[in-house]
Amino acid sequence: MRAAEIASCGRPPGVVTGRAEPVPGPGEALVRVHAAPITPLDLLCATGSSYFGAPATPYVPGVQGVGNVSGTPVWFPTSAGMAPGDGSMAEWVLVPAEDVVELPDGAGPFAVAALGLSAVAAHMALTWRGELSPGEQVVVLGAGGVVGQAAVQLARVAGARRVVAAARSAAGRERAARAGADAVVALDTDDVATLADRLSAACDGPVDLVLDPLFGPPAAAAARTLRSSGRLVNLGSSAGETCPLDSSTLRSRSLRVLGYTNNELTREQRAAAVTRIAELAADERLSVAHEVVPLADAPAAWQRQSAGTTTGRIVLSLT
Repeated sequence: MRAAEIASCGRPPGVVTGRAEPVPGPGEALVRVHAAPITPLDLLCATGSSYFGAPATPYVPGVQGVGNVSGTPVWFPTSAGMAPGDGSMAEWVLVPAEDVVELPDGAGPFAVAALGLSAVAAHMALTWRGELSPGEQVVVLGAGGVVGQAAVQLARVAGARRVVAAARSAAGRERAARAGADAVVALDTDDVATLADRLSAACDGPVDLVLDPLFGPPAAAAARTLRSSGRLVNLGSSAGETCPLDSSTLRSRSLRVLGYTNNELTREQRAAAVTRIAELAADERLSVAHEVVPLADAPAAWQRQSAGTTTGRIVLSLT
């Protein structure tokens, strides 16, 4: 079979042929892969510098994908790069049968693969962790990324009355606008007061919930827009590992600052969230910018995704 293979950490994968098709053992499902996204976690693990440690090479990357099991369309996760074993960027892969999630009719494999666990994070951070209620106002930071684009749409699906998006790049702000934000704010400075003024001007009164995949100055600024007892859910740190959130803002409004990670989800929670994401994608109520690239072009696609020179998330086609 064909596969993308990491031969050594720190280098993009090569495309190989002649790999043996895996044989399932007890409790394993053999998945015929159709779509495999190149995600930030894939890129991180392949550097060999992640907190999971350096993976044994060679290995097939790909922490999630979409395919079929005996003709049934499914989404599946893998532990490639985090534990021994191969991932989704191959024509066939073995996964624990209990991790496979059957997809609804009409859910396009590339659309679902592009959304994947990023959309699961957005959905669960908004609803389960952030307790979003209909009629509330939401600020989504980092709204140009996959998590942010999904969050803008999912907040609307959950009944938010107003969704204000914020992004650092012009391209990111354009993607946020296409996702349906009511207003879009530029995060092109680290001055907290300036960012807070911009966000407040774009909002219709105090904010109920901030979804934050950035941390750093943007999170500190967004916290200043929150109402008394408002919530900020953090699920990333791409703008900084620390945040200049001042004590007076936190205490004067009795704010709740909450952390979120997909790793805390039970298998059942994850499966339900994936199903919901796929249903919304099938109904054309949820999508994110993505490119579909053939497996043969995986090395160049990997480098472009790593450099951020893409029009969205790259999804490899293995059909």
